[in-house]
Amino acid sequence: MGGLSFKKVLVANRGEIAVRVIRACREMGLRSVAVHSDCDRRSLHVRLADEAVPIGPAPAAESYLRMDRIIEAAKAAGAEAVHPGYGFLAENAAFARACAEAGLVFIGPNPAALELVGDKVRARRTMEKAGVPIIPGMSAVPSDPAEFAAAARELGYPVIVKASAGGGGKGMRVVHAEKDLQAAVEAGRREAGSAFGDASVYLEKYIAEPRHVEFQVLADEHGGIVHLFERECSIQRRHQKIVEESPSTALNPVLRSRMGETAVRAMLAAGYTNAGTVEFLLDADGRFYFMEVNARLQVEHPVTELVTGVDLVRQQILVAAGGKLGFGQEDLRQRGQAVECRIYAEDPARGFLPSAGRIIVLEEPRGPGVRNDSGVFAGWEIPVHYDPILAKLIVWAEDREKACRRMAAALDDYVVLGVRTTVPFLRDLVRHPDFLAGRTTTGFVGRHFADWSESAPEGDQLRLALAAAAWADADRPARAGAAPGAAGAGEAESPWASLGGWRTGGQDR
Repeated sequence: MGGLSFKKVLVANRGEIAVRVIRACREMGLRSVAVHSDCDRRSLHVRLADEAVPIGPAPAAESYLRMDRIIEAAKAAGAEAVHPGYGFLAENAAFARACAEAGLVFIGPNPAALELVGDKVRARRTMEKAGVPIIPGMSAVPSDPAEFAAAARELGYPVIVKASAGGGGKGMRVVHAEKDLQAAVEAGRREAGSAFGDASVYLEKYIAEPRHVEFQVLADEHGGIVHLFERECSIQRRHQKIVEESPSTALNPVLRSRMGETAVRAMLAAGYTNAGTVEFLLDADGRFYFMEVNARLQVEHPVTELVTGVDLVRQQILVAAGGKLGFGQEDLRQRGQAVECRIYAEDPARGFLPSAGRIIVLEEPRGPGVRNDSGVFAGWEIPVHYDPILAKLIVWAEDREKACRRMAAALDDYVVLGVRTTVPFLRDLVRHPDFLAGRTTTGFVGRHFADWSESAPEGDQLRLALAAAAWADADRPARAGAAPGAAGAGEAESPWASLGGWRTGGQDR
């Protein structure tokens, strides 16, 4: 065990990230405990864990957000540590503190750092004092609604409404005129309150068409701290990342060094330990601004793992157990190029609306330089209660051109039948000339894919689709009443409807 202070870890999450942590525990010789809601009792992370404990009904507020039930589950199972993954309680200082009070090791940042960086307004003030460049904006959450209008006029439109707590694009609204400000603030408050239990919002100056570049940081409890270089995360929809890569085409060695050093300085100012990410906006002139700290393991962490060779989940566990980083900044290098595409159960042709239903067929790509971090399997019924991410497809190659080709080929090999996914959209995206040339900004999707529609099936794709539809049709008696979009009594049902509205993108070639 290499001197680890615990032998059993409870994973307080679900889906692909729970699977990722469970597998890391297995590799380290640690026993794992899964928790699950009622609708997740057959999920992949439950199947892979050494033990599983039910924690409540499907809604997250009654299960994965119930600190008391998760801590009770950990104690009942004899777990000594808790890994929160990302989302849910991962950045909740109260949960980290409750774990400590229960005698459990929280595998993540210390509560004080969580509290500081979790309050974006407070974090902005801290970073400004530390000499970290920040985006012009409000230095406090206003108590009077009239303060928003005054601040917006001072900053100059456009401005962006941002949630003071949380992340993932929740509570964010871009405002171009004063007449729209109040509605945007109210909408941001509602979304932030629902997502984070904290409805506080503030304003920042909106920087049009920046690049979103973040730096991964690791810090132990003995003063050791390093950055593991950058991830380019500019390809987004609704302020949420969908494609990430490393290295970034926007950085030269000098800028990379400056941004990395700034990220480390930011984390030192916050008293941060364990794994975390400092997010920056980079403008066209090479000026960068602190945006926020994601005080957790990032969805896109595999990109960093593939270019640095560092297992971030393993390092999280070792640091939480009191260990020292086994390397310094001088030991780290970027090698090759990694690209990640997030696979969501969403319909990109309908504004990325979630697509619920049963996965009938799942074939994930394989081969040299291809990695799948997946939380689903064929036969799995996708719940409507949680984030619709299914998996992450990550590729590595010696250079960016080869990595882009490898990603395109891997997406061509991705087969998902039964639900709509983002795979066909991503297949077109990674072949776009501007993406291939590295000309990406946060407005990339809106500029190039606002009117995207899926191409029609042809050739072997059509034959596979029809075969799969016939299979699904034969299987219908076992699925009576379960198929999304099923036709009413006496109506003829199309083969596409029997597959949950899937067409060639479902086959995803």
